[in-house]
Amino acid sequence: MPIGPILVVDDEPLNLDAIREALKDNYRLAFATSGVDALAAAHRHHPALILLDIQMPGMDGYETCRQLKADPRTAAIPVIFVTSLSETPDETYGFQVGAVDYITKPIHPAIVQVRVANQLNLVRASELEQSYRDAITMLGEAGHFNDTDTGLHIWRMAAYARAIAAATGWSEEACALLELAAPMHDTGKIGIPGTLLRKPGKLDADEWVVMRTHTTIGHEILSKSNAPVFQLAAELALRHHEKWDGSGYPDGLAGTTIPESARIVALADVFDALTMQRPYKDAWPIERVIRFVEENTGTHFEPRLIEIFTAILPQLLEIKETWDTRENAMETQK
Repeated sequence: MPIGPILVVDDEPLNLDAIREALKDNYRLAFATSGVDALAAAHRHHPALILLDIQMPGMDGYETCRQLKADPRTAAIPVIFVTSLSETPDETYGFQVGAVDYITKPIHPAIVQVRVANQLNLVRASELEQSYRDAITMLGEAGHFNDTDTGLHIWRMAAYARAIAAATGWSEEACALLELAAPMHDTGKIGIPGTLLRKPGKLDADEWVVMRTHTTIGHEILSKSNAPVFQLAAELALRHHEKWDGSGYPDGLAGTTIPESARIVALADVFDALTMQRPYKDAWPIERVIRFVEENTGTHFEPRLIEIFTAILPQLLEIKETWDTRENAMETQK
């Protein structure tokens, strides 16, 4: 979808002409001569950026900006004030009402061009990030499309993984990346027959051979991207069923040869699976979950991570309560 036009708002025709001359060769432009007209034009044109005068009769630029930011349809549009009011208190107030930048009159075309280009680059970067998040959401949900997992499992599990990683000492940036990548750990289930994923009883030996391939299928899909979030997701897809004692799959890795990211996600995934209700089982009481985790320390789970898990259990339960409340609200709205 092409980026929207730039909306220029000023009650002085000479100022509109000056900005038109500065930008006309590179951008589509729309114009308004008052605050009221600017609000209507913003709804009509869906601009990528608004250049807004402050000193206008009637509704001034400050109030116009306030109303733009209060409306969900226009709140995300960046606003640059173009004004002769250049004192620090004026600029401070402008930022408080929602502006992202200032251009001082009389304008200099080169400065206008640079400021506009910088803001539009930020808009494009934001749209690209949203596209990443949309792709992550779709891949995460695709992996569970034919599964018996219900509700917000993958997002709640990702929140658990982030909390455990933070307590383990991961940086804020690394924790955020893990939370984005974790929902894609079961992407490979898209290649598993739905009859196996939805089977109410235990899988037989041949069925388990097929089921285990979801790790390599997911890795194959996700590793095609060089983006860090998908590279991490590919690692999680391949290794989240490896176990500390080497009894997991697909390669029987043991101990620290299993990436720490996968060790964390494995714990978060099991914790969420046990504490959530599914069509074939009730949610386990927390005491039973803790007992299971302790019994599998040193076999399925790394002992150090279990110590961390136990220490932050109150935080994990708070996360669970938050997501359970959200899920219940979604069910009520259906």
